[in-house]
Amino acid sequence: MAVLMAAGTLAAGAPAHAAPGGEPGPPDHARVPDHANVPGRGPDSLSEAVTAEAIEQHLENLAVIAHYNGGNRASATPGYDVAALYVEDQLERAGYEPYRDTYEYTSWEENSEAVLSQTAPDRVDLVSGTDYLTMSYSAAGDVTAPGVPVDVDSGDSGCTADDFAGFPAGAVAVTMRGACTFAQKTQNAADAGASAILVVNSSDELFAGTVSEPSEIPVLGVSGTAGADLLAAGEALELRVMVDSTVETRESFNILAETERGRDDNVVVVGGHLDSVEEGPGINDNGSGTAFVLETAIQLAEQAPPNNKVRFAFWGTEESGLVGSTRYVEGLSESELDDIALYLNFDMIGSSNYARFVLDGGGELADSEPAPSGSGAIAQVFEEYFDSQGQVSEPGVLSGRTDYRAFALAGIPIGGLFSGADGVKTEEQVEWYGGTAGETFDPYYHTAEDTLEHVNSDSLAELSAAGAHGVEFFAESTLPVNGVFRTAAAPDFARLGEDWVR
Repeated sequence: MAVLMAAGTLAAGAPAHAAPGGEPGPPDHARVPDHANVPGRGPDSLSEAVTAEAIEQHLENLAVIAHYNGGNRASATPGYDVAALYVEDQLERAGYEPYRDTYEYTSWEENSEAVLSQTAPDRVDLVSGTDYLTMSYSAAGDVTAPGVPVDVDSGDSGCTADDFAGFPAGAVAVTMRGACTFAQKTQNAADAGASAILVVNSSDELFAGTVSEPSEIPVLGVSGTAGADLLAAGEALELRVMVDSTVETRESFNILAETERGRDDNVVVVGGHLDSVEEGPGINDNGSGTAFVLETAIQLAEQAPPNNKVRFAFWGTEESGLVGSTRYVEGLSESELDDIALYLNFDMIGSSNYARFVLDGGGELADSEPAPSGSGAIAQVFEEYFDSQGQVSEPGVLSGRTDYRAFALAGIPIGGLFSGADGVKTEEQVEWYGGTAGETFDPYYHTAEDTLEHVNSDSLAELSAAGAHGVEFFAESTLPVNGVFRTAAAPDFARLGEDWVR
């Protein structure tokens, strides 16, 4: 999972869904279906055909590929290329005709650790990785200048040119994280003559972020605690900001394959990113999603032809700013976009300290970005599947951090599952899922320790079963999402059809 925007707290204390007999009671709106009435629960269902054991075998193979190719599967590396060949070979053996969707992108790399120091009124050297992080696509530079707050008491800090009225040229802008993108704040600061910009978190923690495209000035994200200390210096504040980074143009590709049969004007797209970060093999992030999507494609080929065409996508360059999925969606014609009924995303489903997060298509969480109409129905399909298994699930914040973002911006209904990354597990969540309170859902996220040994088999089994159920459900009909159904006869959707208003 990439960090496109700030890393948010993922559903801690959010409404949970569970069948009677589960640890928490279900919310008033939750309905618990009879197992016999759940589509895709027969002996030949996709949720039973897609097994955790088969997914783990794919993960073992991806781990071997990473081990012998520099320790990772990052885009534009041998590890990514060989992993792509593995996916293509598996798809071809299952009868698909995979193809590569190539694109160019701007690659950003940080060559050495950034520096952030308070040089006046007192000398304070802040700590990289604890107090601040460089935002990806930050420009290089080394400046020492006054630090000037920009409307820091507002949630819209730095979001408009008016916020920078009278801003002294050459100063370092100090803004607060809030309503607009980091890119927008940064451009406004650059236009006002700022030499660099800090974005201070609205909570105490540090966060990682991106400005998505190369900026004109250096950009650092600062923890709320460190930012408050800097702002306390008042008008005497002086800062040194140094970023050492480079950009270059590279080429990479997505892999796509689709079922031969099914409506080609009502396509269900199922995707996850194939690349890892450079720091490690990425077996949970996102080998787990890749392996699930791959095994689902293999098993779906053995099922009866779907009513709706299913397109499987393995995205490239997700970890560098969601590039592959964004380029793909941007390259579709209006007609091709109209042909996509919905998008299901699977990014990290085997976190070691896991939870069962259903992407918040219904807008239950205040921190979620708006989702296109129909996304709430997708979420409900997954929630009620977990209910039918006596398993708790929770809404996961739509933060825009992974590949569903481009589809949502294009107005396509989105959904998916997620087992957690850098959010912290609560005591209540331990009652629901086990694990350890006070630790992140995946302590190995974006590290060299994201290995097969740290993938949770229970998480993999539970989320893959729910994910396969959702794929099969929508391959049959997308009626509750977009009103499209193949035949005149209405299906038994007793457990679906809820509308939502953001």
